[in-house]
Amino acid sequence: MKPILVQTTTNSIKEAKKISKILLEKKLVACVQVSKIDSFYVWKDDFCEDEEFLISIKTKKENFEKIERKIKELHSYDVPEIISFKIDNLSKEYKKFICQSC
Repeated sequence: MKPILVQTTTNSIKEAKKISKILLEKKLVACVQVSKIDSFYVWKDDFCEDEEFLISIKTKKENFEKIERKIKELHSYDVPEIISFKIDNLSKEYKKFICQSC
């Protein structure tokens, strides 16, 4: 089992909670955290500054494609950020938690 951290952003807490709850209900993820952030980016040649909600997801690498599909299905953005990072170091206990949870 290879643990990963998946991240996406949304423009509303309601959407962030909806995505989080569905991923948990489908047992695709072990843990989800939602944080309010300020985002700066260029979209269609315009500089944008928005308040967003960062969704940080702990899961197994083998679940990534299912998570990606589900996020795209539920997300309101045309091009949602869906990125993952491998987790190289974590406690045995937390790794076991991820393994048993999803």
